Amino acid sequence: MKKIQVNVADVYGTVSAEDIKKFEGRADDAIDKVNNGTGPGNDFLGWVNLPSSISTEMIGDINATANALKETCEVVVAVGIGGSYLGAKAVIEALSDSFASLKPRGQWPRVVFAGHNIGEDYLAELKDYLADKQFGIIVISKSGTTTEPAIAFRILKEMLEAKVGKAEAARRIIAITDAKKGALRQLATEEGYKTYVIEDNVGGRFSVLTPVGLLPIAVAGFDIAKLVKGACDMEEATRKPAEDNIAMKYAMTRNALYEAGKKIEILVNYNPKLHYFGEWWKQLYGESEGKEHKGIFPAAVDNSTDLHSMGQWIQDGERTIFETVLSVESPERETVIPTDEANLDGLNYIAGKRVDQVNKMAELGTRIAHTDGGVPNIQITIPALQEEYLGQLIYFFEKACGISGYILGVNPFNQPGVEDYKRNMFALLAKPGYEKETEAIKKRIG
Repeated sequence: MKKIQVNVADVYGTVSAEDIKKFEGRADDAIDKVNNGTGPGNDFLGWVNLPSSISTEMIGDINATANALKETCEVVVAVGIGGSYLGAKAVIEALSDSFASLKPRGQWPRVVFAGHNIGEDYLAELKDYLADKQFGIIVISKSGTTTEPAIAFRILKEMLEAKVGKAEAARRIIAITDAKKGALRQLATEEGYKTYVIEDNVGGRFSVLTPVGLLPIAVAGFDIAKLVKGACDMEEATRKPAEDNIAMKYAMTRNALYEAGKKIEILVNYNPKLHYFGEWWKQLYGESEGKEHKGIFPAAVDNSTDLHSMGQWIQDGERTIFETVLSVESPERETVIPTDEANLDGLNYIAGKRVDQVNKMAELGTRIAHTDGGVPNIQITIPALQEEYLGQLIYFFEKACGISGYILGVNPFNQPGVEDYKRNMFALLAKPGYEKETEAIKKRIG
């Protein structure tokens, strides 16, 4: 089985191999902290050995639940926010037909998402879509009180119960929540929902290889055993400090670039199926490293599309950026460019070539242009968009994130800044228990 590869040769115009090697001691120490739980945030390291600890029984149980939903549901709504939806969305989009939503449904339910925004139009339009559909719900929340998913779940639960009755609705609602406490756990126990546990030691952004991500992915019809197998392979490959440890190499290189003044990392793909992978990656690194007024700012672009919008800035803008390019070696389908006798578009010089050949030359030409323009490039090669390789990629980025955060000198596993907006929102909405905050913020805004 092939593995993803990391190539850092195109950063050497900005930092040298010796500059990167200077981080080796800190990287060794970081790997030790991640593996042995000796650093800050060590109570959130349940993801480190997670792939190898997922039993065949657990995978079988998740697949059985997915099959049960398949028997009764045309659509399954996954309700969650942040890591509770981004990982599943990333994998499903990467593996799905790009036009699946415009085609008749196949044998598996269509998975759609809610609870990741507070868009009134979005929820109203979702209700319209579900009105004539048989649907189920996967609700993902440790507490059951996070505002965005709680609103969506309340609305959808009411709708489902009205459609099929409380007893049947209870069979179609799966709750992924805390083992013992919280509003959702209480409701699930009272209503008899099938449940899975979000372990206390796995943070949301590291949860895609738990039932949080695995159940929606299985419901969409994809092979979660292969996804986990890929992650297991990468868990083993990145366990120890070594020259061929690609998670260590990536973490050291991005920290060397940060020290050299490259404050923004752009994750670049040349396959539109990877758009939401960029969204998942942004949360993983932004929430893990953006602390104490430190951290690389994570951004993402979809090329070649964004070469016609962001390309100018990347080529000629402020030189505070570097790129990490996701390069898919082999597409799943083949499309050949035909010959046209009139050749009015001037494309006969590439007639007979596969579209992917042109795409690969766009990628290579851009990497050359950007590195010539002072934008270092890291290349990550993915053999294909298949479950095993996506499992490798997920675990690779997770492990590298833990290493990189410790090299940077922050706790990669907390997110204290996320609570600030919530306090203000609750005060503005006059939530019980926030009376003092409500009074203070009303004075502030007049």
